[in-house]
Amino acid sequence: MSPAPAKHLTAAAPQPRSAPGADVHRREILGIPIAMIDYERAMDVMDRMVDDRHRGWVCAAAVHSVMVAQEDALMKRALTDSVITVPDGMPIVWAANRLGEHLPNRVYGPELMRRYCNRSVERGHRVWLYGGRDQGALVQLALNLRRKHPGIRIVGGYSPPFRSLTAEEDDAIAEQINGAQPDVLWVGIGVPKQEKWMVRMRSRLDVPVMCAVGAAFDFHAGRVSQAPHWMQERGLEWTYRIAQEPRRLLPRYLYTNPRFMLESARQYARERRAASD
Repeated sequence: MSPAPAKHLTAAAPQPRSAPGADVHRREILGIPIAMIDYERAMDVMDRMVDDRHRGWVCAAAVHSVMVAQEDALMKRALTDSVITVPDGMPIVWAANRLGEHLPNRVYGPELMRRYCNRSVERGHRVWLYGGRDQGALVQLALNLRRKHPGIRIVGGYSPPFRSLTAEEDDAIAEQINGAQPDVLWVGIGVPKQEKWMVRMRSRLDVPVMCAVGAAFDFHAGRVSQAPHWMQERGLEWTYRIAQEPRRLLPRYLYTNPRFMLESARQYARERRAASD
């Protein structure tokens, strides 16, 4: 009796891996898809970007960011085309929860930077710093980060002038960043300049993670103090910031905060009507 023919086993084709952040639930707030996420999950997405060498950017959206995006197409692109846009401000969290989400807290840009610096030490990520009020502030930031996160690998940094950079200066910065081969590029040059810079420079930079964190550079450099925790939890940080920089920040908050409250109330009313139809 002839032996049965051998069966040839075909290995199953490997399933394609989803892009970092693709499985994160998002809630649209005034046209901006905000990731319903906490610090740990946000950092996991950033780790995936590094591991996969997936080039993208991460935004931290507060009220000011969202309202600027209502009138600025490039800013809106920055917030909508990011790998994730995290809820940086408590009013964003409140607006999402009023629309039916269950976010326990925000993902605050300066705190995300602090926590991810710890993780960067654990994982050996190479870090680059773009921002700061001046080169002295940037040096102080790097010193503070090295003191608070022993072993962190800061491989470069630059504090750009307040004016727009020339094409030659952009080329030089891109060459410098790519030459250092960082895994994470922190950007702290203020809203909306930092978000638009990431969109404009993304295709020219090899670094997988770019993350805009606004005033985090000033806070971590010790140049500006942060609001007490109880004020942050109650969404009162803006009053503390106004007291520090009234000329710069008072007009911003007087313009954006009431508009956000009105527009988010309108969104809530629209969605309630749609649900009842």
